[in-house]
Amino acid sequence: MGIVPLEQKTENELWTTYHRERDPKIRDIFIKQYASLVKYVAGKIAIGMPNSVEFDDLVGFGIFGLLDAIDKFDPAKGVKFKTYAVTRIRGAIFDELRSIDWVPRSVRQKTREVEDAISAVEAHLGRIATDQEIADFLGIDEEELFKTMMKISSTTILSLNDVWTSKEENDKISIGDSIESPNNLNPDVIVEKDEIRRIIINYINDLPDKEKKILVLYYYEDLTLKEIGQVLNVTESRVSQLHTRAILRLRAKLSNTRKGIL
Repeated sequence: MGIVPLEQKTENELWTTYHRERDPKIRDIFIKQYASLVKYVAGKIAIGMPNSVEFDDLVGFGIFGLLDAIDKFDPAKGVKFKTYAVTRIRGAIFDELRSIDWVPRSVRQKTREVEDAISAVEAHLGRIATDQEIADFLGIDEEELFKTMMKISSTTILSLNDVWTSKEENDKISIGDSIESPNNLNPDVIVEKDEIRRIIINYINDLPDKEKKILVLYYYEDLTLKEIGQVLNVTESRVSQLHTRAILRLRAKLSNTRKGIL
């Protein structure tokens, strides 16, 4: 039986071959096939970015994520490449944005203050903190907390791409990697050694219903904040605020976990 030419192989066959042989020709096929996915992710991220951030730069950053996804994708795990690649592309773009430090220092300070407040309150109470409890800790009212959340909402998406190291050496994951479809948010299916991933998924399950839905719809279903607002029948600004609060809760939880508080 002769060798089947690459152009006649199915995508699954190509992935299996590439995973085994690392043929650069197959890699080039995947790059061409999924280049449009990079532009799609970059386009979503470009919405809400300051004018100083160029779309073409975002695409360039995203290409690195695509290359990383192609090299690390394991077809045996049963995950669709597109789903896997979107997370890697988004992560690569935000890694580069972090490196050029485009977020104002004052916004970073506000983000840290709210995150620390959530961390302290939830460590003390042993449960999800309410807006009123967070505001009381900060010495402000709920309206001021709402305004603060809106100020930092344009930066908190970066948080989902923060990298955390699991028990396995060199096994790094991001919060975003742990957000899967509602049917998959089950700690029982997570490999036991991956402690941080399990902690994240447990905590996502504990989030208020709307916050959990927003994370799933944005990071898994790939809806825009405006589209999520239509699904949940709330304004886009409200979705942005809830998204911000959810991410800060996750960051606070991981911070407490690292400190051994919880």
